[in-house]
Amino acid sequence: VQLQASGGGLVQVGDSLRLSCAASGGTFSSYAMGWFRQSPGKEREFVGFINWSGTGIYYTDSVKGRFTISRDNAKNTVYLQMNSLKPEDTAVYYCAADPKLSDIRTNPDYWGQGTQVTVSS
Repeated sequence: VQLQASGGGLVQVGDSLRLSCAASGGTFSSYAMGWFRQSPGKEREFVGFINWSGTGIYYTDSVKGRFTISRDNAKNTVYLQMNSLKPEDTAVYYCAADPKLSDIRTNPDYWGQGTQVTVSS
């Protein structure tokens, strides 16, 4: 499975941004999808995941109520809608995929290349 993340950019505090992650080369609808982020000097951080059908979604506490993960299996794409952005959301954002929901948070099989999000104050 190949993953291509896009949609990053430079925004102001409080702005919104939507990231996309397009998948190819596999049966997208059979994969759990996750989003992660990494800031300079920090370890990669789990942001959230969505199960294959979109009925199960989980977020890390720091983004709950501000970020929304969704997926469109017909378009082989998963989205990360980010609202009320803060400077601490600045990071490279990565999407990931795994056929096992149990592995998506800790050790996903497939990774996208990352897209930079910078929130300026």
